[in-house]
Amino acid sequence: MSEIPPADERIDRAAADAGTVPLSRGLSTKLLLLTIVFVLLAEVLIFLPWIASYQLSWLKERLSTAAAVSIVLVQGEPASLSRAAQNDVLTAIGAKAIAVRDGGVSRLLVVAEMPPQVDEHIDIANVGLVEGMTSALDTLFFGGERMLRVFGPVGDSDKEFELIMPDHSLRNAMLIYSRNVAFVSLLISLFTAMLVYAAIDLIMIGPIRTMTRSMLAFSEAPDDPGRIIRPAARADEIGVAERELSQMQERLQKMLAEQKHLADLGLAVSKINHDMRNILASAQLMSDRLRQVQDPTVQAFAPKLLRALDRAVSYSEGVLSYGRTQEPPPSRRRLRLHQLVDDVHGLLDTEGGIEFVNAVDLAFEVDADSDQLFRVLTNLCRNAVQAMAADAESAVVRRLAVSAERLGSVSRITVTDTGPGLPPKARENLFAAFRGSARSGGTGLGLAIAYELIRAHGGTVELVESRGGRTTFAVTIPDEPVRLDQARNGLRRPA
Repeated sequence: MSEIPPADERIDRAAADAGTVPLSRGLSTKLLLLTIVFVLLAEVLIFLPWIASYQLSWLKERLSTAAAVSIVLVQGEPASLSRAAQNDVLTAIGAKAIAVRDGGVSRLLVVAEMPPQVDEHIDIANVGLVEGMTSALDTLFFGGERMLRVFGPVGDSDKEFELIMPDHSLRNAMLIYSRNVAFVSLLISLFTAMLVYAAIDLIMIGPIRTMTRSMLAFSEAPDDPGRIIRPAARADEIGVAERELSQMQERLQKMLAEQKHLADLGLAVSKINHDMRNILASAQLMSDRLRQVQDPTVQAFAPKLLRALDRAVSYSEGVLSYGRTQEPPPSRRRLRLHQLVDDVHGLLDTEGGIEFVNAVDLAFEVDADSDQLFRVLTNLCRNAVQAMAADAESAVVRRLAVSAERLGSVSRITVTDTGPGLPPKARENLFAAFRGSARSGGTGLGLAIAYELIRAHGGTVELVESRGGRTTFAVTIPDEPVRLDQARNGLRRPA
């Protein structure tokens, strides 16, 4: 029996499936709560000096009242006050005794009853900030049953007045003050949080929510141009993020369109591939009969025709493999490049005054897959022939040359033509299918296929130069490295 997930987890899963975030877990709610907490923490830090100042003010007020009573009693006769009058004075102040120190002599003016001990002595004139906060917190949390001795000067008087008083009245007053401060602090926190939330929601959370909705909407239909976010004209980080998101969505949309074209190409080729191979097979059978013709010209061209038909079958399969992104790995052999370039020349249409120069040394060898390298050179040479054939100027030199050199264990094949050069758009998207075509109506698949085939050899295809009158491509193929275990097995093999 499967375990039922908790309610919160079910809600989260449902929200995730719907592409939304619950209000209780959204950024807005978190921001509001964090603002309230932070403002309350700030109020707590401010409250500490406030409560110390309140305690000191409360004690000063009582001491000032006691000083006023003391001056009256000093000028008169303290013994003339009855016990009831003394109790009334002390009750009004909340003290047990009042004394005055003048000229180093201390006089007890009014006393109700002397306490057995005094728990804390507070010098009003010399209370520091830290000491005041510590004393205030101690009274607030642990006071109520202590006896205080409060003393110090009042105003400009040179006399020093003293009070002996319990701290329960002080603690009750501090509790009421703390309650009021807490209530006001909570109101300030809520008000500040709402203002901060409204400001940040307008400046940041709102645009982020818009970007989130745009990403969710774009993921549902990435081929719809209307789902691309429209960035606001902002110069801050949000504006940069919106513009980058918009550009990323546009690039992704173009990429998906290209991938769709590739998929459509693969589907189309797969439909015609079967019939095309049957047609080419029939052509091969008819070409075999040409071998029976004794004409020397026919005997010279028949093998080339058969090789061309074999490669045509491989091409149809290769285009299908490219549409499926399943190009086979190269089967590398030592090849005589001069003969391979001659085979490429045999398939080119160079009758429009185009001169083909095979400048490869007869003994030059390259380590590569014969069919794949043939396809690469054919694509490069055919592009060059088509570019030069499109030039209507009859006096222009039309020459296509293929040369090669070896740099250590690397073979470098150069294809150079005297055509008009590649346009800027083709150079920017040189090896990208459907975007790197140099002529109208082209697909750009030739260079894309050549790039993929040479990369499978561990080499590179690069545009060395492209300007009016000279375009040069270089194909670099390193020799296949010999594995150490295979070399050792070869050395151990008996002669």
